[in-house]
Amino acid sequence: MDRAYLDWKRLYHINCSGAFFVLRTKKNTAIKRIYSNDVDKSTGVRSDQVVRTNAKNKTYQQKYSDKLRRISYFDSNTEQRLVFLTNNFYLPAKSIADLYKSRWQIELFFKWIKQNLRIKKFYGNSSNAVKIQIWIAITVYILVAIAKKRLQLPHSHYTILQVLSVTLLEKKPILQAFSEQHYNSDCQIEDNQLDLFTETVGQ
Repeated sequence: MDRAYLDWKRLYHINCSGAFFVLRTKKNTAIKRIYSNDVDKSTGVRSDQVVRTNAKNKTYQQKYSDKLRRISYFDSNTEQRLVFLTNNFYLPAKSIADLYKSRWQIELFFKWIKQNLRIKKFYGNSSNAVKIQIWIAITVYILVAIAKKRLQLPHSHYTILQVLSVTLLEKKPILQAFSEQHYNSDCQIEDNQLDLFTETVGQ
């Protein structure tokens, strides 16, 4: 999580639930070092410390009373020094830093979901219902991507989905649906339906 989510009460709840977190610290975070572990600085890790919330601040102590781990890491790509807090004492310090870097990939994944899956409405409010709908949408997107590659379709994913949505109940090969003229040009679509307002009665 980013620095904006540094909430001791919330973090302690995560800790008590058996999960672990990785969090950027703020500059003014009141933390006291207990001892330092040895680190391999060639990995970018600058320090690996066991800490506690500042004993002088009773509010912090009441909200998070357990020990924490503070890791300082220098990112050579961005030339930034990053400091992390975590309740995980088992993973190597470099792995903790890599987990935080992976956070950006998670954000990109959800951005991709919003841009490509176009889920306009969730039909259930429970966690399971939301997950099922997202997984179905991802599955459909992947199937379309596979079809696009195997059939060498020049159309965009969005266009393919639009075509499939209007030909869903028609029994025709997929290639035929995309080879029809009105999907490749701006010409007028021929409609084989009778026009209710121009046909004469009895015709």
